[in-house]
Amino acid sequence: MRLVGDNVEIGIYKRSQALSIANDQGLDLVEISPNAVPPVCKVMDYKKFLYEQKKREKALKSKAAKVVVKEIRFGPNTDDHDYNFKKKHAEKFLKEGAKLKAFVFFKGRSIIFKEQGQILLLRLAQDLEDLGKVEQMPKLEGKRMIMFIAPIKSK
Repeated sequence: MRLVGDNVEIGIYKRSQALSIANDQGLDLVEISPNAVPPVCKVMDYKKFLYEQKKREKALKSKAAKVVVKEIRFGPNTDDHDYNFKKKHAEKFLKEGAKLKAFVFFKGRSIIFKEQGQILLLRLAQDLEDLGKVEQMPKLEGKRMIMFIAPIKSK
């Protein structure tokens, strides 16, 4: 097998020789490329290698974009002033890059105003179409009618 690594004379060794070289240094013999002719092995501290690999993956994961979902709640009979107030908040959330979950909550018998709730959510989607696009159209789930709006990526 071909032997590589730090403090090792690179060359072709028998398996027993390679293992003894690794043991003398107090390190592990790790097969890197089994399909090569001859197979390539490296003398290294395998536990340290695994630790550093986990550390790199964790650093990459922390740099990945996190999706924030902000919620805005309406009633089926929300007045214009309240609607405009909540619409301003929705605009702010979308500009910050957060997803928006807008929902109409139906209490008691107000479930009979399903159409009003749907109209309200579609009106919101139309008012925010320059900042975000509708990811999920209004859908009734239990006592809530939910709609998702994702921000449009600005270039």
